[in-house]
Amino acid sequence: MRLQNKVALVTASTRGIGLACVQRLAKEGATVYMGARNIERAQEIANELNEAGHQVKVVYNDATVKESYKSMIEEVVKQEGRIDVLVNNFGTSNPRKDLDIKATEYEEFISTVDINLASVFLTSQAVIPHMAANGGGSIINISSIGGICPDISQISYGTSKAAINYLTKLIASQCARDNIRCNAVLPGMTATDAVNNNLTDAFKEFFLKHTPIKRMGTPEEIAGTVLYFASDDSAYTTGQIVDVSGGFGMPTPVYGDMIEMKNRR
Repeated sequence: MRLQNKVALVTASTRGIGLACVQRLAKEGATVYMGARNIERAQEIANELNEAGHQVKVVYNDATVKESYKSMIEEVVKQEGRIDVLVNNFGTSNPRKDLDIKATEYEEFISTVDINLASVFLTSQAVIPHMAANGGGSIINISSIGGICPDISQISYGTSKAAINYLTKLIASQCARDNIRCNAVLPGMTATDAVNNNLTDAFKEFFLKHTPIKRMGTPEEIAGTVLYFASDDSAYTTGQIVDVSGGFGMPTPVYGDMIEMKNRR
């Protein structure tokens, strides 16, 4: 019960990594608010978790409506009087349009960067005064390994995540005196619906070829690192950009090819 008596808010929380974070934080004793556009679906999940003895509630948030970030924060504070943990989980791109520098339309590029950055900037900006007034808090940004390892496609998504990594360090630096910590978690290839529905088996196999822990991560494994940053276990940790990617990008760039050559001997 490392989060007992704490209030947490998770955006984009009805599936994948966001849902795993809701479940993990709730199991550790937090009252967790699910920021969601699909209120009915979120409420179904909340009801199931509440029947299991947890405290989960729902608040409206639509990433395409920027005003809803501030109203989401205000609603949680109105109900609970505080927010101790904010997990900025929302992120999106269109792999069919988010290509390389030559093929990506500027409008696609800027709209993806805008919505992904807004989801962190506006929500953090709205919550920081409340955290400061209550003696501090923890902001956790879900970024991506793509924010530190340049790809041959998804230029918009990768740029937005790289910016979120830097924004994480800025928030950490500027808000530390208010006892507000800010860290980022960078998932690698994670077994979510988005990955399974948008990536081909050939691409998955190629990606995992260069991942020392040769499998996809699980949303629960990402949530475990989020829990660390949410709890007092990380009370002296801020501004950290932590990849949870099975080691992708860590060894030599020809790691996968070298392993194959070794196995053929």
